Amino acid sequence: MRAWLREVLGRRPAWMNALLGFCAYMSFVYMPWDFFVKPVAVDEEVWFGFLLHGWAAKATEPLHWAIYAAGTYGFWRMRPWMWPWAGVYVAQITVATTIWLVLNVGGMRGGLLGAASAVVYGALTIALLRARDHFQPQRRSFRDRFGEWALVTGASSGIGAAFARALAREGHSIVLAARREDRLREVADALSREFGVATRVVPVDLATPAGAAKLAGAVADLEIGVLVNNAGFGHAGRFERAEEARLVEMIQVNCAAPLVLARRLVGPMRTRGRGALLFTGSLAAKQPMPLHATYAASKAFVALLGEALWAELRGSGVEVLVVEPGTTETEFQTVAGEIPHHGETPERVVEVALAALGAQPSVGVGWWRWLRGNLGMRLLPRSLLASVAHAVIERQTPSALR
Repeated sequence: MRAWLREVLGRRPAWMNALLGFCAYMSFVYMPWDFFVKPVAVDEEVWFGFLLHGWAAKATEPLHWAIYAAGTYGFWRMRPWMWPWAGVYVAQITVATTIWLVLNVGGMRGGLLGAASAVVYGALTIALLRARDHFQPQRRSFRDRFGEWALVTGASSGIGAAFARALAREGHSIVLAARREDRLREVADALSREFGVATRVVPVDLATPAGAAKLAGAVADLEIGVLVNNAGFGHAGRFERAEEARLVEMIQVNCAAPLVLARRLVGPMRTRGRGALLFTGSLAAKQPMPLHATYAASKAFVALLGEALWAELRGSGVEVLVVEPGTTETEFQTVAGEIPHHGETPERVVEVALAALGAQPSVGVGWWRWLRGNLGMRLLPRSLLASVAHAVIERQTPSALR
């Protein structure tokens, strides 16, 4: 716990930690009390130096809450959009409080209090406006951070191909692994032409028990700095109608293969003091998924494995991330037997993943998907979640498979 707290507080200077604490207090304690408990008759809010009373004050409190909630999230994650807007907002507070104190307190006392307020809030405004490097630090390339070679499984298409392209853009040489050698060579040739990086193609079937070990052996001569455990597939339809062998293969690809590869490659990473493990999970891991029962269970395994390794490897120089996309426009829907439906692009999934690597153990893709996967799981009965999921997945599943 102390190590976690030390790491969390170490992301920002002490004065900014104090601002984070203040925003959290306002978001979770004061503003809810102010809105839900304080009588309308005594409610007051100050905006731009003007004091609002009663219902006018009450009506503006959700906006105040949203601002403090954004501040809490922005300071916690040190989001780039906090600069310059945090400083701009505090500058507004500087002007507003100074005016309010001068006009409402009045006299010499009001003038002195206004001057003191202007000094305190003004200093905070300047500090925030000068804190750009905290919110938008100069980023080292992934190759500088983790080493030359990256291994991507499921790299022949979809999210895997997008990961390979993004990492090649960062200067990594790429090992591409999947079943379809012809598609792998097409991707490898494109990466070499566009980015001038070295590539290695390893055709392998990770659905076989020996597949992951074979792949690990094929890269034993390379210092793999980034492992992207992306290979995976799903199967839509009623559990008893699925071929048993196909479900076992799913567990092999989705669970056993990433475990074996991570186990084989993380030791050398830890010895070198740098490296990255990425797991392509799924929003399906957040709840029961009727008509996708085995797939959701397999992705729950990936999520728990990755998040546990994130904590286990913290401080070793090895970063771990589970990226949890919802529906994505890849071959997944066709392979799983689903009715095609709209989703995120693979490029967007990869963009979110690489931005979150090193900052958190897992990341969802898209606010709506995050809300659906997290708030629903925490607030709703599991029976209701399973029933709602059943209704949604049923519409995406051909009638013959239901």
